[in-house]
Amino acid sequence: MLSEAKKQARRYRRIAVIGSFTGFLPTRAARNPVMFVVYLSTVLMGLVTLLPWLFGGMLGGYNFDFYLEITVILLLTLWFANFSEALADAQGKANAESLKGLRSETEARRIDSEGAARTVMSSELRKGDLILLKEGDTVPIDSQVVEGAVVVNESMMTGESEPQVKETGGDKDSVLGGTIILSGEAKARVSNDPGATFLDQMINLVEGANRQKTQNEIALTQLLITLSIVLIVVITTLIPISGFFRFAVDIGALVALLICLLPTTIGALLPSIRIAGVNRVVRYNVIAKSGKAVETAGDLDVLLLDKTGTITMGNRVATRIIPARGKDEKEVLLTAYISSALDTTPEGVSTMRLAYARGARLDKQVISELKPVKFTAETRMSGSDMPDGTSVRKGSVEAMERAGTSVPEDIRRKVHDASMEGSTPLLLTKNGEIEGLIVLQDIVKPGIDARIAELKNMGIRTIMVTGDNFLTAQSIAKKVGVDEFRAEATPKDKMEIIAREQSKNHLIAMTGDGSNDAPALAQADVGLAMNSGTAVAKDAANMVDLDSDPTKLIEVVALGKQLLITRGALTTFSITNDVAKYFAIIPAMFSSLLPSLDVLNILQIYPAPLAVLSTLVFNAIIIPLLIPVAMRGVRFQATDAPTLLRRNMLLYGLGGLLSAFIGIKLIAMFLGLFYV
Repeated sequence: MLSEAKKQARRYRRIAVIGSFTGFLPTRAARNPVMFVVYLSTVLMGLVTLLPWLFGGMLGGYNFDFYLEITVILLLTLWFANFSEALADAQGKANAESLKGLRSETEARRIDSEGAARTVMSSELRKGDLILLKEGDTVPIDSQVVEGAVVVNESMMTGESEPQVKETGGDKDSVLGGTIILSGEAKARVSNDPGATFLDQMINLVEGANRQKTQNEIALTQLLITLSIVLIVVITTLIPISGFFRFAVDIGALVALLICLLPTTIGALLPSIRIAGVNRVVRYNVIAKSGKAVETAGDLDVLLLDKTGTITMGNRVATRIIPARGKDEKEVLLTAYISSALDTTPEGVSTMRLAYARGARLDKQVISELKPVKFTAETRMSGSDMPDGTSVRKGSVEAMERAGTSVPEDIRRKVHDASMEGSTPLLLTKNGEIEGLIVLQDIVKPGIDARIAELKNMGIRTIMVTGDNFLTAQSIAKKVGVDEFRAEATPKDKMEIIAREQSKNHLIAMTGDGSNDAPALAQADVGLAMNSGTAVAKDAANMVDLDSDPTKLIEVVALGKQLLITRGALTTFSITNDVAKYFAIIPAMFSSLLPSLDVLNILQIYPAPLAVLSTLVFNAIIIPLLIPVAMRGVRFQATDAPTLLRRNMLLYGLGGLLSAFIGIKLIAMFLGLFYV
């Protein structure tokens, strides 16, 4: 039986084959300047072949077989170009279909002007409506929590297994349509109309609605248009020149010369490179609001990185358990073990392991009788209730004080000292009495130093910003090797850093999730907002990461560079390919008139019609052979620009030149077996 991947690939190809024929419509063909010239040339050759009395006698005779062969090859060239774009488009549409499976009609509780909650369908909701969210609900549409707090499961949308707390007044107040409320109750303001949600934006993006041409692509297109116009003028002038010198010019040979001189390879593959580039970004669960954002990411030279969650794990782990004054260490360790025995969060698991490593033991029977107290958005603490009624809790100083716990001065000092180190202290209590402290620390991500070194190899300078104190920031910055850091950073500081770098003509990117990040996200050349963040932050950014992973920006940079490198590599390949075609076709066509040109006939292909057909066939078949490169993208390696240029010229420049010489010669040898 065929694997699912193979079935999917066959489905792509089947859809692409059907879709490729729509490219023969004049309105579709006109969107690609280079291939439109091929289109017009094909029409011209079809007319010459079928209606010889229009052109044949005027331009030096009529050769039906030769003209028909040229017409068929040009039709294949057009179809291959259409197929490359249709295949990339088919993959995008297949991705869109899978995303549409996540979009469903659900019931919602809309709150009217009198405060009553009335059940409506999600399609009836509009931006600005107030809805009520309760435990067990599927969020009907993208919204922003304005009252209360809920714990949300976003795994079906983002792949994030850890439930997220969404509450009003914080940096995480945005809930995504299709996610599930695990606990709590809240009122939320609808932030998008149906059809304009982030899921809809992603579907539109992969379907092609927002695939605008980027600035670099526009510049390349303009270059190709200019080159096409120049070549058309040059080829056209050969007609009066031939009349002046009284030698016949075959129209089939002129059309073949034009097509072979045109950069048809890059012209045919350019649309599929753009579409495939956007599709690769979508596969990373990133919504780019335009293709320009993806391409700009490839040109970045400064990256602003937040410390927590980007450079450090974000999931804090227990590193110390400190007994309060007068408390027995073994008892405190056992209390810490009990507080986390049923806590499956990284903080809880690490606390239990640390207590166990230091000698705390608890009978399995006792553990089975414990009653877990889960962390909620309201209490901000967790722990366990023992069978004898003893309550064990752990939580922040503020949460404990709200619950009525009195915090002595010596504990406050220890809390302050731990905070100054960049750690997070949690109070540990038994029946409301402080037993000690659990000190959590955000650990530097494994391999982040290597990734930052990769960025340096790309020529990107890294700046770490954090709200932590100077000593903590300095320690982390030294460990991971960032070029610069800013401690105790405020939103204004981020704006100043971005403005400073942009004033030096640098392109800068940053990540953020809070409303206070919105100005900087809007100011940065590439702003990547976390989907778990506020609606304001997502509106300000030009990219949104549905996984809410700040390190994703590193992948986005690599994808942007891959897009630029792929386009550059295939452009280089196309140009050097054309150089080889000149040597194959020009001497063969004109050596009878100018015998001195025969010295340039390196491939020694005779007669001239065979050289023309061989070159045209190679010009056509190289397009489908390069479709996999355009779709997957050229492999990106983090290195400096000169090394990248050398690699590009050797692999794709020299490769394009040699492949054309070898390919045209082999095709000529094969066609020569049948050529009379």
